[in-house]
Amino acid sequence: MVASRAIGSLSRFPAFKILRSRGCICRNFTGSSALLTRTHVNYGIKGDVAVIRINSPNSKVNTLNQEVQSEFQEVMNEIWSNDQIRSAVLMSSKPGCFVAGADINMLAACKTPQEATRISQAGQKMFEKLEKSSKPIVAAINGSCLGGGLELAIACQYRIATKDRKTVLGVPEVLLGILPGAGGTQRLPRMVGIPAAFDMMLTGRNIRADRAKKMGLVDQLVEPLGPGIKPPEERTIEYLEEIAVTFAKGLADKKVSTKKNQGLIEKLTSYAMTIPFVRQQIYKTVEEKVRKQTKGLYPAPLKIIDAVKTGLEQGNDAGYLAESQKFGELALTKESKALMGLYNGQVLCKKNKFGAPQNDVKHLAVLGAGLMGAGIAQVSVDKGMKTLLKDATVAGLGRGQQQVFKGLNDKVKKKALTSFERDSIFSNLIGQLDYEGFEKADMVIEAVFEDLSVKHKVLKEVESVVPDHSIFASNTSALPISQIAAVSKRPEKVIGMHYFSPVDKMQLLEIITTDKTSKDTTASAVAVGLKQGKVIIVVKDGPGFYTTRCLAPMMSEVIRILQEGVDPKKLDSLTTGFGFPVGAATLADEVGVDVAQHVAEDLGKAFGERFGGGNVELLKQMVAKGFLGRKSGKGFYIYQEGSKNKSLNSDMDNIFANLKLPAKPEVSSDEDIQYRVVTRFVNEAVLCLQEEILATPAEGDIGAVFGLGFPPCLGGPFRFVDLYGAQKVVDRLRKYEAVYGSQFTPCQLLLDHASSSSKKFYQ
Repeated sequence: MVASRAIGSLSRFPAFKILRSRGCICRNFTGSSALLTRTHVNYGIKGDVAVIRINSPNSKVNTLNQEVQSEFQEVMNEIWSNDQIRSAVLMSSKPGCFVAGADINMLAACKTPQEATRISQAGQKMFEKLEKSSKPIVAAINGSCLGGGLELAIACQYRIATKDRKTVLGVPEVLLGILPGAGGTQRLPRMVGIPAAFDMMLTGRNIRADRAKKMGLVDQLVEPLGPGIKPPEERTIEYLEEIAVTFAKGLADKKVSTKKNQGLIEKLTSYAMTIPFVRQQIYKTVEEKVRKQTKGLYPAPLKIIDAVKTGLEQGNDAGYLAESQKFGELALTKESKALMGLYNGQVLCKKNKFGAPQNDVKHLAVLGAGLMGAGIAQVSVDKGMKTLLKDATVAGLGRGQQQVFKGLNDKVKKKALTSFERDSIFSNLIGQLDYEGFEKADMVIEAVFEDLSVKHKVLKEVESVVPDHSIFASNTSALPISQIAAVSKRPEKVIGMHYFSPVDKMQLLEIITTDKTSKDTTASAVAVGLKQGKVIIVVKDGPGFYTTRCLAPMMSEVIRILQEGVDPKKLDSLTTGFGFPVGAATLADEVGVDVAQHVAEDLGKAFGERFGGGNVELLKQMVAKGFLGRKSGKGFYIYQEGSKNKSLNSDMDNIFANLKLPAKPEVSSDEDIQYRVVTRFVNEAVLCLQEEILATPAEGDIGAVFGLGFPPCLGGPFRFVDLYGAQKVVDRLRKYEAVYGSQFTPCQLLLDHASSSSKKFYQ
């Protein structure tokens, strides 16, 4: 049972004012000037309790950068050396953030594993002093407490957290290709048990405050306060401080105990963990699960297991040493550089570089209540936007509204929303069959059928009823926006907003601008996307834009490989083995074979022979037989409702036989098949940057990973070229070009990078 608890959830393997409460006296024990020069960490005194506040200026979050660490150690030394202070409270002055983690730029600057190891050891040493403090320290947590922030909190003697939706605790280092390096791999298992610790560290999942209390990660919860004379966030922080100060006094007076009361299950689990055989079985089972899921592509999870195992089996000193050494090794791996690059890319893509729009989009309208339209409506109302959802039929509108409600209700089941909150959010949605209310619409997003004449028709209808400032956005996945805008009276107000399915789960939004799209229109589209919680790339108009254009030649190669006799299951295994989260044949079924055919034909006409490879006739014959993929129950595979299992569609055998191509032995090894798929994708991505469809390599990598499932461990096509080597990529392309021709001809920008080893997409 213990082993199953350990692995059960691994399958879900992605200048401010200092708040001063009444009676708080701010002191500096080494002279008044020292306090004034501290930028990030300050403290005051309430009776005999020091209240330490972290508040990094000009930042929405606190991170444990070098300056914060230095100032924190200064403050702690003052507190420890002052006999008037008997205990301390550690908190943040920022609403919504305790400490969001360490500063990964410190790791980016490391040239050797030894440098990264020293960073880990410095963190371990600092938190060891906290853990052994003779004066009890209470961590008062409000908002995100992640990574190094959680390691800081669990080194304290007591933890109090606000029971607020923004308060989450976690160790997401594994998502950056590293491990918790400031004692986390050693303290977490002792605090919450081995199974829960493995679950947190190997998945990187966030834990809500109420769950953290049940796990023993938090000792007390504080209910957030509502509005009063001061804003709710400020009142909550002050209230949290009062409670934390009370507990700090109680700890110093020995009236509050840090010993946790364990229930029967916890006692049995703790006892089981003392049995070496049980521990070994857990390690073995978790390792097997990790190896199966990561396919050896991500080194961090196994090193996390090793660090935990070393500490539990060989003692604290050996555990901390193993943690710091493995941290150093991981920080310099290609996988870590790739994943940290994606993190930095996400940060960039969650900012509006076009500035604030002239008009906020307060009223949104969505045309088409199908899968995409309803999804767009859901992520809009979910963020408080008043949204009209229009469809041509009562049945279609009903299905769309039901989809939105179901999506919100799923959150209730997961306890992310209350039923009252669900109903309140759903009330922001108005469904209708006509254009009533569109005269107030600040933006209209169309998600109608992928047909240019249909889109022209709705554009004309919309422009006849909306105000002049209203923006018309198309959710097309491939039709050029300039062609859609050709019939517009206000082409500067027309833009593309390409969402990915399912909209409520896929993070990416690809915004497409034409030569006539105004900067303010772009700023408005980005602002709406950010409000919807999306990671955004902005690209220039052209057939297939960026994402579909990269996917098309790759899928053409996939069809050719299948025609050459490679089994769909084997192709899926080879592509997932390279790092794609979804196999190539399965991807075609998920996208929809009819959609793949439509895109292949349209982009084939636009780009000619370069987009050739597999015969589009194969897709046509599948569509003719109704093999549309998952949505029809049959594609390359057969799907059953409610079942994750799928079997090969034997009815495809005749289609494969009729369109069979002779395999080329010199380019048909398993490795060649993987690189034929990947290099066509990469070459097209680099060409998009060369042609200025893309503005930056970072947007290209974010679009590829978050929109198309390019292997995260490779960091995206541009990061892959930098880490793998441009010359190696060109050599691969030349090898395949010799057999298949111009479809593999490397683009000029790639050749430029290959000719100069100093040329990198990321400097």
